[in-house]
Amino acid sequence: MRHPVSRLRTRALAVGLVLTAAAFVPSGAAGAAAADAYEWVALGDSYTAGGFVGEPLPALGDASRDGCDRTTEAYPALVDRELAEFPPGLPVNLTDVSCGNAAIDHIANTKQTPISPVQPPEGGWPAVDTQIERAGLNSETDVVTVGVGGNSLPFGDMLGECLKLGTIGKSCRDHYTDPEGEESIDERLQRVEQEYIGMLVKVHDAAPNAKVITVGYPAVLPEDGSACNRLALTELGGITHADVDWLREDVLKKLNATIQRDAGFFGDQYVDVYSSSVGHDACQPADTKWIEGVCGDAPDYWPTKVGVLNCAIIGKRVTLVHPNAEGHANTAQHVERAVRIALLDR
Repeated sequence: MRHPVSRLRTRALAVGLVLTAAAFVPSGAAGAAAADAYEWVALGDSYTAGGFVGEPLPALGDASRDGCDRTTEAYPALVDRELAEFPPGLPVNLTDVSCGNAAIDHIANTKQTPISPVQPPEGGWPAVDTQIERAGLNSETDVVTVGVGGNSLPFGDMLGECLKLGTIGKSCRDHYTDPEGEESIDERLQRVEQEYIGMLVKVHDAAPNAKVITVGYPAVLPEDGSACNRLALTELGGITHADVDWLREDVLKKLNATIQRDAGFFGDQYVDVYSSSVGHDACQPADTKWIEGVCGDAPDYWPTKVGVLNCAIIGKRVTLVHPNAEGHANTAQHVERAVRIALLDR
């Protein structure tokens, strides 16, 4: 868990950067902008939305709920509260349209049908517009953060396949390296790169004056697969140690490298949350992990069973290898700093 002193030091540094920069802004320019506010839009998937971290946003029972599972302790909400308490010269308005299970295509091209298991309406959730449309990106948008890409592999499905194959003693590395009738991992990563580039083109077109910040994925997997207990659903279940190592090196790290490389093509900032989260993966003890395992701890509103997966038998809920509150708090530190720095140029 993040130490309070570290949090205060990080906040002080971020605020100090803004105050120092403000000293060099001509007083006339500052006065002209006095009535304005910065506009920040958060786009992304469940690693941005939060899922089971905190309370639902909108709240349970609210007619505006859309099935996207945004929450009060996800990193956009955490950063929003910090910016409100210590504004970077001007107030910052956050528009968060992130959505669980979003793929790259759902940012700019295709409507998404949310799949939230929390109080879905009869007949299921209706489709929502692209995140660019929902956010209303325009020339007045100052900052856009984007955390997406995993569902376009899709990483979650790959974890599930690795768990299934590992349980019967087979290798998912072999399955995805030379599969029959589907894309190999290399082909998937190449496709993701092209989709991500196309998405960034449309984000920049929709918000031509915005600073765009791309957010990578944390250290979901340990640096040594043998750290995982293959009997524990609170970790990665039956995935073999060799496949854990392969998923880390050839899938997750390469996905982050792809996102960083694509951001560089546009001169966008990349936020690395992997490095700071090493040692806090899903196979760590409960008081150390920033990523819940296949089953984990979550509020009462979150389900204990999804499909054939029943975490109630071990007193847990279905968390499917997602960040917990500490994980979002870590990401928030890095995203807050990136947003503040981006706003220095506004």
